[in-house]
Amino acid sequence: MPLPSARVRHRRELLLRTPGRLRRSFAGAAVGALLVTLLAVTGPASLTAPAQAASLTEVTGFGSNPGNLRMFRYVPDGLPAGRPLVVAMHGCTQSAGGFDDETGWTTWADQWGFALLLPQQQSANNLNNCFNWFEAGDIRRDAGEALSIKQMTDRMKADVGSDPARVHATGLSAGAAMTNVVLAAYPDVFAAGASVAGLPYACATSVVAAYSCMNPGTDLTPAAWAAKVRDAHPGYAGPWPAVSVWQGTTDTTVVPANLTETVEQWTAVHGTDTTPDATDTVNGYPHAVYRDSGGRAVVETYTITGTGHGQPVDPGTGAEQCGTAGAYILDADICAAYHIGRFWGLAEDGGGTGPGAPAQRAVIPGTAADDGYVKASADGAGAAVGALEATMGAAVGRGADGRHNRTLLSFDTSVVPDDATVTRAHVTVTRASGGGDPWAGGNRLLVDVRTGCFGASCATAAEDWAAPATADGAAELVRFTSGSADSTAFTGINRGGPTQLRLRLADPPAAAAYLFLRTGAEARLTVEWE
Repeated sequence: MPLPSARVRHRRELLLRTPGRLRRSFAGAAVGALLVTLLAVTGPASLTAPAQAASLTEVTGFGSNPGNLRMFRYVPDGLPAGRPLVVAMHGCTQSAGGFDDETGWTTWADQWGFALLLPQQQSANNLNNCFNWFEAGDIRRDAGEALSIKQMTDRMKADVGSDPARVHATGLSAGAAMTNVVLAAYPDVFAAGASVAGLPYACATSVVAAYSCMNPGTDLTPAAWAAKVRDAHPGYAGPWPAVSVWQGTTDTTVVPANLTETVEQWTAVHGTDTTPDATDTVNGYPHAVYRDSGGRAVVETYTITGTGHGQPVDPGTGAEQCGTAGAYILDADICAAYHIGRFWGLAEDGGGTGPGAPAQRAVIPGTAADDGYVKASADGAGAAVGALEATMGAAVGRGADGRHNRTLLSFDTSVVPDDATVTRAHVTVTRASGGGDPWAGGNRLLVDVRTGCFGASCATAAEDWAAPATADGAAELVRFTSGSADSTAFTGINRGGPTQLRLRLADPPAAAAYLFLRTGAEARLTVEWE
């Protein structure tokens, strides 16, 4: 890491002589200046009656507020009591008003039905509006900024009747570091959290140490990291928050080593190891899950390859899309808020059942070698394997040649335990191209499920066009014209081996109307079980 500039060295000298909150302002400015120097400005299931968009409003009088923070909230109109609460903390140079719609959190608050609390730093505390994650007085239980955030949380629970068992925290950069602060200081308040480009709890307790934590990172043993968390609330025996950790591989501000250290901290707190129990790719990015001895997903990671310092978003109107690209809000073709909310269980029944809920979940990529499509006449005569899967994708619907296509997708579902009760599964598909409107006239795109293989083997074969399913039309994909889409839910999953899905139109179109869908890892089966 380069030596700090003379200006920053001068600030360090001032730190030695400057007491109290003014000293914190200089300390925050030093870290914030480093961030500004290194940063480059870059760019589901729902409630039966989704709540409508509201507006961001400020709340005052939420307690003694020893950290001198401001409180903003977003509560969807008509939100009933008993819903979850998400606390979202901005990064340096940002504000609450720049971290609600932009990150997509308001989108999911409306769709899934939860309240959103957005603490905001003040320049009187930190000249670059960074939360003071490196100040000893702000990261302890019942002190400083950590206590201010807890008091805001208490006010939200009292005002809107939030479910105290479903309170979650997330943040970006300094906000992510402060997320780990409140998870450690108040594990009895926060059920789960998510750190985006953040740092482990108590990585630094001074501005000088903060430099090293961010870059090149601080290397401690898992046990040493876990001890810092346990010391934040002595005597607390659990349960501990489930944590989602996000990190860009080209981040030079908070370097990727911090993902490793954060995983070591929280897996050790949960009493598990640093070897993932499941790995896959989500929107092309590596994803890993770490489970405790009871099979509960307690830590997960998303490694955003080729991405720098910022909150990943995926602008658009698709089922998994969200956000608006801007300064430190990066269009990475993945909506972090969506996947974090799924990990917390917010999407289930419009609000989930608790941290890391359901207790066990797997996202399984398609088996590319077995995926494909079969074409035949409308009555199934003359069935043959389609020849364009390698270049175009797998076809569904009536092609320009007058033949009718059905897609086969295969998934290795042996990860689901033999004694598991599958509570929900859905398939996610991505559109490659198409022609006409397969849903015209009220047609339906159905998903047949086979617990095993449709044919003698799972490799796509002509017999798969009409082979019997375990469950015909078990799920449906509603109309989508671009990007990805999730099917409706089903439960018929093979626990001991492969599960195959056959995608077909309910009625043969009278004219060409078809989709080409991406196969292999770009088709995903999400399975949740108890």
